[in-house]
Amino acid sequence: MVFPDLSGDSIVLGASVKDWRAAVRLAGDALAKSGATLPAYSDEMIRMIEEHGPYVVIAPGLALAHARPGPQVLHNGLAIVTLSTPVNFGHPHNDPVSVVLGLAVASGEQHLATVAQLANVFNDDKAIPALAAATSVDEVQRIMGVHE
Repeated sequence: MVFPDLSGDSIVLGASVKDWRAAVRLAGDALAKSGATLPAYSDEMIRMIEEHGPYVVIAPGLALAHARPGPQVLHNGLAIVTLSTPVNFGHPHNDPVSVVLGLAVASGEQHLATVAQLANVFNDDKAIPALAAATSVDEVQRIMGVHE
C-alpha cells in the first residue's frame, strides 16, 4: 500500500461539520498532524474546489480532496475523515458526502499511481459505506488495506 503509515493522526471518525469547507479543513488538519503537509495545505485544497467545482466528489458519498504538489507537501500522505452528518459539495450526482479523503502527493509522477491505488480500494462498492460506518482506526486501516 502506498500509505502504510495511515495512522490514528490521519483518521478522524464521526466528525460533525457545518459544510464541505470545514470537512476539507479537517482532512487537511489531519494531514498536517500526521506530518505529511504544512497547515496551509488545507487552504490549497479548498481553493482548488472553489476554482474548479466539486470535481473531487468522485463517487456517491466520497470526496477526494487534494491540491497540486508543492512546498506545502512534505511527503505523501492520506487522511480519512468520516462525517456524522453528510455534507453537500454541490455535485449533481454524488452528494451528499460522508467520507472525505485528504490526499497529499509530493510529486506529479506519484500522483497517478497513488490515485490508481486508491481506486483499487474503492472498486469494492462496500468500501465507502464501510468507511462511513467505521468506529475505529483499526477498522479504517483494514478497509484501506493497510493490514494486509
